This record gives sequence, C-alpha cells and structure tokens, in this order.
Amino acid sequence: MKSIKKFLSICTIPLLLSGCLYPAEKKVENRNPYKEQIQSVQSAVDQFQSDQEVLPILTKENDTPIYQKYVIDFKKIAPRYMAEAPGNSYEAGGVFQYVLVDVEDNPTVKLIDVRMAQQIQELVIRITLYRQSNGYPPFGERISDYVYALNYKKLGMKEAPTVTSPYSQKPLQIVINTNGELFVDYTPDLYDALQAHQENYKPGEDIRNLLVENSEFVPAFSLPYTYDAESKVPIFLTK
Repeated sequence: MKSIKKFLSICTIPLLLSGCLYPAEKKVENRNPYKEQIQSVQSAVDQFQSDQEVLPILTKENDTPIYQKYVIDFKKIAPRYMAEAPGNSYEAGGVFQYVLVDVEDNPTVKLIDVRMAQQIQELVIRITLYRQSNGYPPFGERISDYVYALNYKKLGMKEAPTVTSPYSQKPLQIVINTNGELFVDYTPDLYDALQAHQENYKPGEDIRNLLVENSEFVPAFSLPYTYDAESKVPIFLTK
C-alpha cells in the first residue's frame, strides 16, 4: 500500500492545476508539440543556466523516476528569459509538461503528455480501492520477473486500459509490478525504434534513451527496458 500511495503522489503532481486544463486544453495549439516552442524553452534554460549556474527546475525527491524528475519551473525563467510559458505547456493550460534530460552533461528540453498521468491516476484510484477490499493488486498474466498484465476485469472494466503513445499515437498497455505500481508498456514503440535506427545495444543496457534521442518526448511512467539478443526484441530490464 505504501508503494501505491507513493506512486499516486507522483501521478498527482502534474495534476494539481487540472482545472486549468479546460477549456484552454481544447485549443488545438495547446495540444501540439511545436518544435519552435521547445527550442524557445531550450534557449531560455541555456541562458538561465549560464547566468545562474543552476538549472530552472522544481525540487523533487531523489527517488522520483528519472524521466519525471527534472520538471522545468517556468516561474524561474519567465518573464526574464522568455515572455511566458508556452501555450502548450501544462502551466499555460496545455497538455505538455516540459522536463529536462541529461542534466549533468547536456540539459535538453523534452515533453511529457500529462493526459497519460490523468489516465494512470484514475487507474491508481481503482487499484487502491481494489486492494483495500482484497488485500492484493489485480494481477493478470505474468509478463516477466516482477511485471504483470493488469487484470482489468477484476477492476470492473470491459477492456484493458490503454494510453495513447506520444511516439506512434497508438494505444499502449498498462502493466503492474509486484508492488502494485502502474507503468506504461512502451514495448511497441521500442521495437519500432530498434528497427528504424539499428542501434547496437548490449543485453542489460537500458534502451529507453533510444526513444528520447529520436523524439520530443520522454517515455514517462516507464520501467527500464533492455534488448534481447536472441529474439531481437525489447524486454523489461529486471535485476
């Protein structure tokens, strides 16, 4: 139960101002990941770091998942380094949260679609109620060590819950680990990326960066993945 509460708090952070998402979120320009806006934020971040010698990010707990850890704090860069937060940003009523990756060597601006967080949060609430009644999470078929499909029927759902991939716009399944935490399964996107880019990965190496390097988005709410040399497909990285 402790892990679920912790994950629920992580999911809830991007939603604290959920009322601001509507009706502004309905505007088309607030739902598109424009490269010009990303570049504008990147320039502001670079200039801020040059002047202040720190990054304009919110303070998060050390164990926050890496792709959700370095959220850009627009209050620190607007209006001095840019007029205002981009219209598609969560802070301005859009659906994207701006984050940084590679903060030690090359801080780079990327995006998270907060609509994914909303869907996951709804599932976390369902699972919390289920565990209160049954004492254990609604595990489905075992996928790998510590990772299971979600038994959506036990949650009273007619079909498996999915979120829309920010990479392919296709539905992605939700999986659950032995602690009852929910994650997005990016296996289809990673498979496509491996086919398209032919990177040489070693077994045991986290391959999620392949998605980061070739897109404006990070694989938020994900588990680590590695490459299976025999089947040549992405698999969950378990230790």
